[in-house]
Amino acid sequence: MALLQPVLLSGGAGTRLWPLSREGYPKQFLPLVGEDTMLQATWRRIAPIADLPPIVVANDDHRFLAAEQLRLVGVEHPAILLEPVGRNTAPAIAAAALQAMRDGADPVLLVLPSDHVVANEDAFRDAVRIAMPAADRGALVTFGIVPSAPETGFGYIQADHAHGEATEPRRVLRFVEKPDAATAQGYIDIGGYYWNSGMFLFRASRYLEELGRFHPQMLAAVRTALLEGKRDGDFIRLDKDAFGACPSDSIDYAVMEKTDAAMVLPVDIGWNDVGSWSALWDVSEQDGGGNAHHGDVISVDSRNNYAYARRLVALVGVDDLVVVETDDAVLVARKDKVQQVKDVVAQLKAGQRSQAALHREVHRPWGSYDSVDMGERFQVKRIKVKPGARLSLQSHTKRAEHWIVVSGTARVTRDNDVFELYANQSTYIPIGAKHRLENPGTETLELIEVQSGDYLGEDDIVRYEDVYGRS
Repeated sequence: MALLQPVLLSGGAGTRLWPLSREGYPKQFLPLVGEDTMLQATWRRIAPIADLPPIVVANDDHRFLAAEQLRLVGVEHPAILLEPVGRNTAPAIAAAALQAMRDGADPVLLVLPSDHVVANEDAFRDAVRIAMPAADRGALVTFGIVPSAPETGFGYIQADHAHGEATEPRRVLRFVEKPDAATAQGYIDIGGYYWNSGMFLFRASRYLEELGRFHPQMLAAVRTALLEGKRDGDFIRLDKDAFGACPSDSIDYAVMEKTDAAMVLPVDIGWNDVGSWSALWDVSEQDGGGNAHHGDVISVDSRNNYAYARRLVALVGVDDLVVVETDDAVLVARKDKVQQVKDVVAQLKAGQRSQAALHREVHRPWGSYDSVDMGERFQVKRIKVKPGARLSLQSHTKRAEHWIVVSGTARVTRDNDVFELYANQSTYIPIGAKHRLENPGTETLELIEVQSGDYLGEDDIVRYEDVYGRS
């Protein structure tokens, strides 16, 4: 039987779980359920049955987040395919399939969104083992979730009950769009309809064959994007022009609804796509009053609420609310209205407000910075630099900077001088000086940066050297 190759889809706009999830830090990188981030949990879920390191398809802006989070759970040398623009799941999976076959191999791809919850992981792994023979023979298998309610937020898959054992993949009769409540109830009453999970299992060659039948121009564009892309360590950058010219479509529309090789394996695995705050409440541990809390939360005479807090949040006499508190934004919403959070994000984007895309703490490949205070002509940042990491050699035309080391060791380049600073020591970077900050130590470097000048925007930067390819 062919080897099992996991493919982790790590896209996403970061709008449905705002303000915790942002465009620059979407939900797959957050520890929403348990200590692991959702990306890490997805890998751990299938690592025991995987024969190969994962192929990850990610937004170029998220490349270091994905790489670092996988490194922390022991993934060595994953192939991380970087999309210069989003083109939906069909091209993303095609790129992964082509990458998987680059050396003449033809593994079975287990395609998984990296932001779903699966409560019964043993049952899911068993389902993959059950579906493997069908995929190995050429079927395109999807996993249909046994519905627990007439859910209107999911698409459905109708399976052929007349052929095949109940515990084996069955032929797909049709895919149906998200139904209204009455139609969804009808599906439950009739039986044989399953929620569309967006998880797939098939040979790489079979997916490419079917995509080539129905969308040859899409396959050609992805093939060109991969061939003309550039490799940078574990990162594989798809060519921007070729991938940008690729049609955008989901795997469902592009292939699964058209092929005669589609099969579905019904599964009951405690699955949730965590597509809203109310869905996260569903999968979170709740107290006797139905309240789910994350962080420092006190609840008095309140029921069925979800609260996420960085600081102390107190709920008194309220029911069915979602309250999310971050460093720079607070969300208060009725639980049955949380889908409208996307309208808040749309207004933020229209107003070009940073809260649509970034948290106050911004992550970079070398560490992070947190803008703790700012006013006219000054800004204060808390900067963290990972052990062994270095920022670019750079200069600013509008601002000067003062650096005060809180902990760790800082190696500073300032024009022709190179020197080290330790806790409680400081230095000054004049306007126009070429400078670089490095952490030569084995612990995280933390320092306070005080900026002053006429303009303090992040675009006031000239890079001369950069190990992260940003020069």
